[in-house]
Amino acid sequence: MSSTPSTKRIAIIGGGILGVSTAVHLLRDGASVILLTEHGLASEATGRSLSWLNSAGKRSTPYHQLRVVGVDRYRTLFAADPGRDWLQFGGGLMWNPAGQEAATEARHHYEKSIGYDSKLLTPGRVSSVTPGIDPDAVPEHAIFNPGEGWVSLPDLVDFLMEEFHALGGELVLNAGKVSVTVDGGRATGVETAAGETYEADAVLVACGAATPAVVAPLGVEIPNGSPVSMLVLTKPVEHELKAVLNTPRAAVRPNPGNTLALDHDWYEGHIAEHADGSFSIPDDVVQELADEASKLIAGNPDLKPASWKIGYKPIPGDGEPVLGELGQVPGCFVAFTHSGATLGLIAGELLAGEIMTGTKHPMLATFRPGRFV
Repeated sequence: MSSTPSTKRIAIIGGGILGVSTAVHLLRDGASVILLTEHGLASEATGRSLSWLNSAGKRSTPYHQLRVVGVDRYRTLFAADPGRDWLQFGGGLMWNPAGQEAATEARHHYEKSIGYDSKLLTPGRVSSVTPGIDPDAVPEHAIFNPGEGWVSLPDLVDFLMEEFHALGGELVLNAGKVSVTVDGGRATGVETAAGETYEADAVLVACGAATPAVVAPLGVEIPNGSPVSMLVLTKPVEHELKAVLNTPRAAVRPNPGNTLALDHDWYEGHIAEHADGSFSIPDDVVQELADEASKLIAGNPDLKPASWKIGYKPIPGDGEPVLGELGQVPGCFVAFTHSGATLGLIAGELLAGEIMTGTKHPMLATFRPGRFV
C-alpha cells in the first residue's frame, strides 16, 4: 500500500491577479489547480487597474506591513529582469490641492515616522529628483516616495500564465458565473453557469467586486464598498515620465509602448450603468481627464485616449483586505481587496501556503472574513 499522499485539487474562481498568483503558487507547491473565469483573463478589475505599487499615506499597521512586503516581492521579480517594460520602480509623486499644504506636510511627517522613504519637494526640486514632470503644475510642496513603482497587471498575468501552463494548470475560460458547491457544510468544488461541476479539496473565490455576491449564497456576508471606476490608456506619446503621479485632478503612470495610464475619481458621476451591466461615459469627459494629465507632463503633450475600461473597483466595506478561509464554510477561501496590484504576489503566496498546509499565516490575522460575523 502506497504511503504517498494524494495531490490536493484546488479550484479557483477568478482570472485576475489574485486568482492567477495564488494558482501559480499552489502549482509550485505541487497542487493540482483548475482556474475558472467568467469571461477572459484579466477581463475585470485587473485589466483596468492603475496598479501603483505602494504603501503611502496612513493605514492600519498590519495593512501597511503587508503592502510593504507586497512591494518587496515585486522588487524580487524586478531584480530578475530589470528590462521588463511592464514592471518598473520610478517612485511615486503626490500632492494635495493648493491650500492644503498642512495636509501634505502632515502626511510626509507621518511617513517618515514609520520609516517609509518620503521626501518633501518644492517645485524647483521636482525635476532634479524625477524626470518628465511640469514643475508649474506642482504647488508649494509635493511628496516623492522613491521606493514605489508600477506594474501592468495584464502583462504580469500573461507572464504568470506561462508558468501556470508549464506546471500543468487547467484553465476554463468563459465559464460564466461560477458558484461554490458545498456538502456537509464544507466546500467540495465549483459549478459553472452551464451546470458543469468540478470537484476540489478547496476553493478560492477571487473575483474582485463580485466576491461578496459569490459567497452570499453560502450564508456569508462580506460588506462591499466597490465604486465604479475607469482606466484610460493613451495613444503613444513621447515623454520621460518615470514616477506614478497622484494629483488632485489626475493619476498617471507610465505604461508599455510609450503610452500612459490615467485614473481618478472626479468623473464617477458621469459614468452610466446600463441594464445589461455595461457602462458608458461621454467621450468629452474621457478627453478632459487626458487634458488634466497633460498639464502634469513636461512639455504638456497632446494626450489622446486610445481606449478606456469601466467597471467596479474592488473595495471591501471597511477598506481592509479580506483574505483567508471562511469560518462558516471550511475549505472555501476568499481574496478580496482594493490593493490587488500591490498585494498580488504576496497574497497569492500566503493564501497558497494556508490552503496547502492548513496553517494560518500571522500576517493575515486581521484580514480574516470572520471579522464581519
